[in-house]
Amino acid sequence: MKSERTLREEMIRFSHLCYERHLLVAMDGNLSCVLPNGDILCTQAGCHKGLLTDEHLVVIDRQGKKLRGRGNPTSEMAMHLACYQERPDCKAIVHAHPPLAIAFTIADQSLAQCVLPEVVLTLGTVPTVAYETTGTKGLADALRPYVRNHDAVLMDRHGAVTLGTSLLDAFCKLETLEHTAKITATARSLGGIKTLPPDEAVALRSMGLKRYGGPPSAVAKADSPGADLPQACLICDGCSDPSHMGLAAPTGVSAVRVKGPGLDQVRKVVMEEVLAALKGEA
Repeated sequence: MKSERTLREEMIRFSHLCYERHLLVAMDGNLSCVLPNGDILCTQAGCHKGLLTDEHLVVIDRQGKKLRGRGNPTSEMAMHLACYQERPDCKAIVHAHPPLAIAFTIADQSLAQCVLPEVVLTLGTVPTVAYETTGTKGLADALRPYVRNHDAVLMDRHGAVTLGTSLLDAFCKLETLEHTAKITATARSLGGIKTLPPDEAVALRSMGLKRYGGPPSAVAKADSPGADLPQACLICDGCSDPSHMGLAAPTGVSAVRVKGPGLDQVRKVVMEEVLAALKGEA
């Protein structure tokens, strides 16, 4: 296991990277990791992550009591402690405020979809926790059922929390989350989202859990039907292999071109809808 000195250096580096990569601003966010003796190293409350130095790091025990360091530990330590309690395999946590990912929660749009193969492999899906006041026990408790089964979670209007086997691992998951939000938002602006076919999504996730690991509860489902994926990934809703009737997720377009053996059925459905509308106006 890495020494405390090495972990301190890493925490400073990844705090700077969070700021440089625009994953947080000003005094936002907080990081923590488990020390060799089981105590927790975390960032100080009210410190700028882009200017973080060793004097801004605090050591606490597993109950949140400060053991060493200047100032107080992050005000959101309850959230970190809840994650460590629920996930004994977790060795590091990064909490940041990635702007596009947060925007998805404000727009009430979910990132718990199977769209990008690399994301399904490494993260599965990213759920959103209902709004709770920041820094409270209520938020920490609301996170518990989600972090048991996920390594990356969004909190409504607040930010993201990622769990890892190291600070590098947790930071990479945070980067992946925001990168996914950017690609998804761009795809929507270009016309819509094309999700992965269910069979491919399940195959990717099963492979990823076996190859890269993940939450123990998820790894245990690697060979189960559907793996640990939500229902949204197990139905063809705008994927590359729509049903014979050409049904897919709403895209906002007013006209589409339909080809293939389902054309006659589509014509019948459209005609019935038109006649029903005309009767309603009569």
